[in-house]
Amino acid sequence: MSNSIKFVGVGGQGTILAAKIMCTVLINAGYDVKMSEIHGMSQRNGSVSSEVRYGDKVYSPVIEKGTADYLISFEQMEAARKIDYLKKDGVLIVNNHKINSMVTLNGKVPYPKDILKEMENKVKTYKLEAQEIALELGNIKVVNLVMLGALSKLLDLKPLNWEEAIKESVKPQFLEINLKAFMLGVSQVK
Repeated sequence: MSNSIKFVGVGGQGTILAAKIMCTVLINAGYDVKMSEIHGMSQRNGSVSSEVRYGDKVYSPVIEKGTADYLISFEQMEAARKIDYLKKDGVLIVNNHKINSMVTLNGKVPYPKDILKEMENKVKTYKLEAQEIALELGNIKVVNLVMLGALSKLLDLKPLNWEEAIKESVKPQFLEINLKAFMLGVSQVK
């Protein structure tokens, strides 16, 4: 049996790093882990997604629609675009933040209203103010660790050494702020 987590966002939000930290913590705990990533037009605020599957034995990193246990979205629209990957009893963790694409910036298509409310009516949803938390810490680039911290609180796994996995994955000069962001993310899930 395996479990699956789909991380989605736009380029520059740290989606792939969050997935890599997730893989590191799971591998260090003895799980079989597979990961895949899609960069898309990530350098131009395009979609980015990473898929992590773990368990006793995992044969493929690919998550099919309707099978993800968790969808971690760093941006509202990306959550709406990928919500169909969640299984019926799956969990959505979403950053309450909007990033306008080119079509919304030029006015051709309005950013949809109330997309979070629609998703909250479909699946169990945890809405985070990860952007605000990162800004309060003084570095917008730690949104990913806030999101990962929230996920860590919801995972029903044997104790995982998150600090060690983060230490292995980020530069030493950014370790302290990343650990703070992670702990603030943990505190957001009640």
